[in-house]
Amino acid sequence: MFIRTGILSLIACLSAAAGVERVTATATELLVHFGPAVAGQNLVELAPFETNAHNGQVVGPLSATSPARVPRFEGKHDRLYSGFAVVWGPNREAVGAIRFAEDLEQLSLNREAHPEPGSKKGLQLQMVDDALALGIRHCTLNFNLAGLIQLKPQPDSLHWEMAGQTYHFNRRYLDSLPIKRLTDAGVVVNLILLHYLGRAEVDAFMKHPRCDPATPHRLTAFNTVTPDGLRHYQAALEFLAARYSGTNSAHGRVWGYIVGNEVNAHWEWYNLGSATRAEVAADYLRTVRVTHTAVRKASAHARVYLSLTHFWTRVMRNDPLHYCEGKGLIDDIDQLAREGGNFDWHLAYHPYPENLFEPRTWLDQSATPREDTPRITFKNLQVLEAYFHRPELRYRGQPRRIILSEQGFHCADQPQGELWQAAAFCYAWKKVAALPGIDAFILHRHVDHAHEGGLKLGLWSFQPGTISTPDQPRHIYDPFKAAGTPDEARAFEFALPVIGLKDWSALRSKP
Repeated sequence: MFIRTGILSLIACLSAAAGVERVTATATELLVHFGPAVAGQNLVELAPFETNAHNGQVVGPLSATSPARVPRFEGKHDRLYSGFAVVWGPNREAVGAIRFAEDLEQLSLNREAHPEPGSKKGLQLQMVDDALALGIRHCTLNFNLAGLIQLKPQPDSLHWEMAGQTYHFNRRYLDSLPIKRLTDAGVVVNLILLHYLGRAEVDAFMKHPRCDPATPHRLTAFNTVTPDGLRHYQAALEFLAARYSGTNSAHGRVWGYIVGNEVNAHWEWYNLGSATRAEVAADYLRTVRVTHTAVRKASAHARVYLSLTHFWTRVMRNDPLHYCEGKGLIDDIDQLAREGGNFDWHLAYHPYPENLFEPRTWLDQSATPREDTPRITFKNLQVLEAYFHRPELRYRGQPRRIILSEQGFHCADQPQGELWQAAAFCYAWKKVAALPGIDAFILHRHVDHAHEGGLKLGLWSFQPGTISTPDQPRHIYDPFKAAGTPDEARAFEFALPVIGLKDWSALRSKP
């Protein structure tokens, strides 16, 4: 009877125990706050990819005093990336969730505030001189990690030390990027982090283990699943963040790190094989969290973004293992992040028109004013901003920030093609300008590209017989240049009858 009573009492104590409740960090130690402790409980440390507390490395037994103080460094291993959990008994039964360190900005070397450039105008640029003449204040640059990593040092390699190992990076690849020139011109630079398959020696550890060889665009999800993949990814991101977001601005500034591309269409643009939405959310969040930790070590206010298509409650194709809903994915990621230690992730959204070949986005039928709208395009962009104002989705009481990092308007091969494309930009610009929760509207593309499925999205056409050599600016060029300037009203006036409006104020009351 007494044995049974003792067991029931112990079970009740374990049920009341909350496990790890919060992890905070200083330069030298991690403070692991936990719920009521009972005899036989231990604190374990886990790598970001470890999800079973049973496999964790025991840090030590828990005392009755919270928090537990854990040295941040074990040799040269930085525990800032690690998860922590409470386990009990010989079988190491988990008590509560695995949690990661929060409030990392207190450790950041660079405390500079995120810039507010005074304009939302941005471009996925191709010609720097032309882009600056157009008055852009934001841009995105595709950044292929496969082109950065060098397995063997070259005479001009750049180096990074992490956890007692030296990593080598391609100086020439970095020198080809106009980050410094754009920064000097007052442009907020964002890197779209990608890994294109093709370098077998790098793919061997950077390719996601579940990436399907049939991936249509040679894009893999990042491998933060294995020890080798994780350490190379951490080293690459620590190096980039220190170089472009740290205390030394000699190479220019990067203020945004967009992790992957259009992850709710992961089969196409962030391939991790066949995966449920829950699997995508957990895998992607791990990589986003690792990215955030690497960036926060350098900068307190550089931002890390998720990347989504315009599909909100509808999927791109009826295949739940290759595509998922944007809204559901955001909700899953938010819940998992809060359970594991919340942090300030943000959103890079792509509100293309419903039909990519139909620029007149004001005609979109699947973009409704409801929260459960199938798509979010420019027509109902206010739905996205409103969703991010929900209390449960905020971070420290503030809405997470949104940038529109890729979207454009097709110029059809018909007499009104250029007119519709230009009017669509005017419409979209006015919609974005009225939404304070959206920081940037980064147009895609600068120049048409021959390998974009027949789409002609550029401010410029391309020369016949080339891939993307600029030929002639289109009608859209002048209103794009005028956007956000005193000349905007004159340059946008042509678009009103095309859209069917008497004046732009009507957009404030329309979905």
